[in-house]
Amino acid sequence: MKKYNHKLCIAPMMDYTDSHFRFFLRLLSNNIFLYTEMISADAVVHGNREILLKFDPLEHPIALQIGGSSIEKMTEASLVGQDYGFDEINLNIGCPSPRVQKGNFGASLMSDSQLVSEIISNIKKRVKIPVTVKCRLGIDDQDIQKDLKFFVKSVLDAGADILIIHARKAWLNGISPKENRVLPELNYQAVYDVKKYSKEAEIIINGGIKSYEDIQDHLKYVDGVMLGRKIISDPLFLREVDRSFFNDFSPFKRLEDIIEIYSEYADMQIKNGVSKTRIIKPLMSIFNNKPHAKSWRRGLDSYRNNQLAKTVGLSSVHKDFLDGIHI
Repeated sequence: MKKYNHKLCIAPMMDYTDSHFRFFLRLLSNNIFLYTEMISADAVVHGNREILLKFDPLEHPIALQIGGSSIEKMTEASLVGQDYGFDEINLNIGCPSPRVQKGNFGASLMSDSQLVSEIISNIKKRVKIPVTVKCRLGIDDQDIQKDLKFFVKSVLDAGADILIIHARKAWLNGISPKENRVLPELNYQAVYDVKKYSKEAEIIINGGIKSYEDIQDHLKYVDGVMLGRKIISDPLFLREVDRSFFNDFSPFKRLEDIIEIYSEYADMQIKNGVSKTRIIKPLMSIFNNKPHAKSWRRGLDSYRNNQLAKTVGLSSVHKDFLDGIHI
């Protein structure tokens, strides 16, 4: 089984970490570990796999995150993911949305460690790639000290290769999924404690991590860090991570070159029927809080509304603007 470095991962985020966003992030870093959006096992088994699962080879290493509670369907979906070339299968045991709760998966499964263990052990018997779990500290009134420890032991004993823990509980009643991203308060110490009593396990921490200093601090206690919303608002945060955290001193790509590569990719995708709105979404926030950000977004809007039969490369549309950027 091939082992990948999970020191720095990008969280699975609905409506963001699609193939186009992941392709762009890979241009910024050779070494980050990428995750798909959560895809239900039902969709993988019964849906249009070419649309749901297709990704560019440049995206490796990449994990397929699946959600579900059926042992049979989760196992079948994992086999499909392996056949499509994913490097890891990740189980979503952390999503608190009402739709996911209705399907009896996501964070609600933290109350059924036996079922989660059976899902993991069955998948492990069938696939040859790592099987990992992304979860919370618990749900609702669960005791973090007692219930989380029991859950962690169960999933690790079942064969989970890595445990990714969002450092807050999920509240399944009374607040929205959006509120669940910021409530209750983060409890990083609880994740550090998991590493203490599971010394041999690979533990990744997630939640509210916004700076290089944050990452360095967490890596003193756990094996890796998973970034989420920070990368949506500031994807260029990743430009220095290879050098800072992976000792990778590959030739540094200029921002103009990165956008040039993405432009060629964008043109190809649009010719294949992808909407311009989807293809420019990864670029919308790259100049947030920097000079001329509004000019950049207006230029992208112009490109999005361009009705010419032949698409125009993003970098050529904004050439004059990019020539004045030194980032």
